[in-house]
Amino acid sequence: MSTADIVIAALRSGYERLADLVLNFDEVALAGPSAATDWDIAQVLSHLGSGAEIMTNTVQLTLDGKPAADGDFNQNVWTRWNSSSRQEQAAGFLVWNEKLTTLFESLNDDQRDSLRIELGYLPAPADVATVARMRLSELTYHSWDVRSPSDPSATLDADAVPQMLQTIGDLSWITRPANLNGLQAVLTVATTEPATKFSLRLDDPVSIDSTPTDDADGSLTLPAESWLRLIAGRLAPNHTPATLSLTGPITVPTLRRVFPGY
Repeated sequence: MSTADIVIAALRSGYERLADLVLNFDEVALAGPSAATDWDIAQVLSHLGSGAEIMTNTVQLTLDGKPAADGDFNQNVWTRWNSSSRQEQAAGFLVWNEKLTTLFESLNDDQRDSLRIELGYLPAPADVATVARMRLSELTYHSWDVRSPSDPSATLDADAVPQMLQTIGDLSWITRPANLNGLQAVLTVATTEPATKFSLRLDDPVSIDSTPTDDADGSLTLPAESWLRLIAGRLAPNHTPATLSLTGPITVPTLRRVFPGY
């Protein structure tokens, strides 16, 4: 299987896992709080649904050989979704995420390998695997946002985690180095499921080195999905695994402040 095949398969399984819940949500459930700050469950589904509609349009325009939509298209989509009822947002989530997933699945082997999609905010058009992986990351985090308030043991979808690990690059936009309060440290991070090892440099800026250093100040060991939730601000005390181990001068509360979420 190609990388695009793997990512698209993970999109399908992740969508269906969330859809199974959404199909049973009533008005009370949709109005309930999510783990996404200031959003109820329906608003998270609206975000995922509008994003799926926009990405479906983007991919289809590329397939049709047409230029990317202008900014008014996205704004009109968001306005329409924001004015919809909670039940309409939930139903729209199901419709548009099915459409997007099916569209990715319909791409043949040559398209999955050679198609380049213009997203408008990247320096160059991106391949199918990259675009699908970006969508997978968003779907996976927000699926957790929907599931975790009623399930403290909720984890990120296992099929998505290995792919999401590959998207971590520049941490500057998601970190708050000022919350280190002058501390500096290098941690060797070791994840499980899958097993990876790298260095986390807690400084200004916060950065990652793919090769572990020999002079680390401490170590952080945790499941890979928990590492992904940590850097996305989703590792609150009641959602922190008992298997997490941290040594050195940095505490878990400090890490949470450095990675406040987005």
